[in-house]
Amino acid sequence: MLDLTRFQDAFAAALAGKDDALIPWWDDAEAGAAGLSVYRNTVAKGCADALVANFPSVAQVTGEAWLAAAAVRFAADHPPARASLLDYGQGFPDWLAQFPPAADMPFLQGLAALDLAWTAAHLAADALSLDAAAFERLDGEAFAATVADLHPSARIAAFDDGLARLWSSLRSAETAPEALELDDAASAVLILRPGLEIEIHHLSPGGFAFLDACRQGQPLAQAAGLALAAEPGLALAPLFATLIAAGAFVRLRPSSD
Repeated sequence: MLDLTRFQDAFAAALAGKDDALIPWWDDAEAGAAGLSVYRNTVAKGCADALVANFPSVAQVTGEAWLAAAAVRFAADHPPARASLLDYGQGFPDWLAQFPPAADMPFLQGLAALDLAWTAAHLAADALSLDAAAFERLDGEAFAATVADLHPSARIAAFDDGLARLWSSLRSAETAPEALELDDAASAVLILRPGLEIEIHHLSPGGFAFLDACRQGQPLAQAAGLALAAEPGLALAPLFATLIAAGAFVRLRPSSD
């Protein structure tokens, strides 16, 4: 078993570029190197295909060939940490920000981060969302001392420009990418899977502030105050009703927990 483990470790190192790692197991170094290149190409292709699949909005903007070529470069420095590639690419958004060929497309980092959030929501644990009745029992005192935990799939993000709207349009595939534009108005989004399907909800500044406070474990009254500070005049009751109907919350608990 020890020899098998050593071979597996050496093989993984060789796939990552350390050719000498397998020399103790090669009878013919030239033939071994040729065979290894086949495995390397297979691994590179698998990683590239996974990244193209996991970052569809980026692929729509850059084209699949561009993204596949970038993915091979990324995979060389960031090989998969586990066998499953369902969520491969955790460091890809930040890597894109430093990738010279993407320098004239700085918005790619945000698109990639939202694609990653979509995948995280898709793979998150199932949970039953709270209905309105769970909140109707809260009086003013309880509202100030109760935390509403977000659904395990909930992911939120905000941007100073219209990136969230652009991403949502790309994911919906209703409009050709070349017809889409990135405007200057701030945008925010909630990505949620209360049932079987991912749902994308656009948020106002106050809506984002409210959910962000809930995500941090702040009581509902404090979250409401932060929402009003971010968006004076916000109608809290309709916002709250919309979020409950969307299935954004799964548990109410005392803020002292």
